[in-house]
Amino acid sequence: MKKVFIDGGEGTTGLRIQERFAARNDVEIIKIDSELRKDATERKRLINESDITFLCLPDAAAIEAVSLVDPDNDKTVIIDASTAHRTLPDWAYGLPELSPKFREKIRKGNRIAVPGCYASGFNMIVYPLVSHGIIGSDYPVSVTALSGYSGAGKKAIALYEADDKREDLYAPREYALTQSHKHLKEMKAISGLAYEPLFTPVVDDYYCGMIVSVPLYTHLMKNKMTPEQIADVFALHYEGEQFITVREFGYEQGEPNNGFLHANAFAGRDDAEIIITGNEDRVLISARFDNLGKGASGAAIQCMNIKLGIPEETGLNI
Repeated sequence: MKKVFIDGGEGTTGLRIQERFAARNDVEIIKIDSELRKDATERKRLINESDITFLCLPDAAAIEAVSLVDPDNDKTVIIDASTAHRTLPDWAYGLPELSPKFREKIRKGNRIAVPGCYASGFNMIVYPLVSHGIIGSDYPVSVTALSGYSGAGKKAIALYEADDKREDLYAPREYALTQSHKHLKEMKAISGLAYEPLFTPVVDDYYCGMIVSVPLYTHLMKNKMTPEQIADVFALHYEGEQFITVREFGYEQGEPNNGFLHANAFAGRDDAEIIITGNEDRVLISARFDNLGKGASGAAIQCMNIKLGIPEETGLNI
C-alpha cells in the first residue's frame, strides 16, 4: 500500500483529491495535524515518509515543499498542482494525452507538474494543431475560456455563495485584462507556439465546469483544412485515449446540445471532450471538462496512476 501525503489538503484541489481516494484501498492517506499544517519540520517529515506527495499550495509554498525533500530521498514522488514547476525541463508535464513522450516522462519521473485548468484545454487544442503542421508556431492564436467560480479558490467561493452576494457576481466577468495570466507561460511553452496567445478568461456564476475555445481563420493556416478534416486529425491524434473524446463534426447540432455548448457539461467528471465547429473560412475548436477534474485533481490522480503502473482511470470518474 502506497503512503500519500496531501500538502495543502484543505483547498479545493486538495479536498477533491481526497474525495477521489475515498473508495480506494491501495493507498494510505497520511494526515497532518491541523495546527501543524504550516510547520516546516512536520511537513518535511511527512513528505519524506510518503511514497507520493501532492502539493496543493501557492507557488512559493510549493517551491518550499520541494526543498524539504531529503537529498538522498529518491523514493518520494512529488505531484505539484501549483504553477511553480510547469515549464521546468526536469519536471514532467501532467497531460499524458499530448504525445507518448509526455506519458513516458510522467511514468519515469519523480517530479510531475499538474497543468493549469485553462492551459489544459488550450494545450489539448493547440498542441495537435502545431505538431501536425495545421498552424505554424507563429500563428496569432487567441483563446476564450469560461469557468465556474470554484477554480478561483476558497475566498472567491465564499463571495459567490454569500447570502449578501454582490450584484456583479451574478454575471460573467472577464479578468486578467493585462494579458499577464499565470497560465500563459505554459500555454506557449507546451503548445510549441512562438508567442503567448491573446487570452480572455471569464468566470461565471456556477460552481464548476469549463469550456476553452480557440478560433482559427483557415486562410492563415500553414496547411489549410476544412473543419471536417481538422476533426479527423484530432480523432487520430487522441485515438485510444479514454480521458479525451473527440466528437464528430456536427456533434453540437444534435441532442442534447441543439446548437449550444454549456460549460458545466463535465462537472464532476475527470475526462474531457473536444468539439470542432465552424465552416471553410472560420473554425472554432472547443474543449469541455471540469476545472477541478481533468483541470486539476483528476489530472493529478491520473498522473499518480501512471507512475504506479496501474490503470489510469483507477478512482476517477470518466
